[in-house]
Amino acid sequence: MPANRCPNPSCEYFNRALPNNAKVCPWCSTPVGNVVSPTPQPPTQQPPSQPPPIQQQPSQPPPAQYQRPPTEQPNYQPPQQAPVDYSTVYQPRVSYQPTPPAYVPPPQRAPALKLIHTTGREFHLVGEGGYIGRRSQSPGIAPPEIDLTGIPSEGIVSRRHARVDWDWSQNAYMIVDMSTNGIYLNNNPLTPGMQYRLLNGDVLRFGQDNLVNFTVYVV
Repeated sequence: MPANRCPNPSCEYFNRALPNNAKVCPWCSTPVGNVVSPTPQPPTQQPPSQPPPIQQQPSQPPPAQYQRPPTEQPNYQPPQQAPVDYSTVYQPRVSYQPTPPAYVPPPQRAPALKLIHTTGREFHLVGEGGYIGRRSQSPGIAPPEIDLTGIPSEGIVSRRHARVDWDWSQNAYMIVDMSTNGIYLNNNPLTPGMQYRLLNGDVLRFGQDNLVNFTVYVV
């Protein structure tokens, strides 16, 4: 006797042998018959063999089109640059105290020597030294720094009667007798060739006849 089989194609027990006394399929409860011919299935066709895939060469990217640089574009405007703050670019200079100039003392100047004749005529020494005398009539001889030409009794005065110079070590004018008639300082005769100090207010006399007299002023 043929076995009972489930006629439901969607059942899990479709066309499977069931107990002989089973009236329905225990899975899907479908009434069962004695013989159920299975539905013939078409033979499974194998897909035709595919040829091996052709390896494709990697596609080359299209050539890049030439693009103008920004500087060649029409109506190109260069970017505006912000002004440079040079206070942040350079380091501040180190300030130095200015060096005071070296002190140069002014050149020392000797005081002026002035001789006042008894007639009131004044004679000034130009410079810090020179001769006291009378101008020579011979050409080519320089006149003395203190020229007594023209005073009364000028014949007593020699061409180079005396020499006066400022002495920095003595801080005074020094006089040297170079005459033949002599010099008297405060009525004291001077030794020829010796230096004597002239002070402000001294009385200076040329010759022994008391004819040519001067008062000395150092200012």
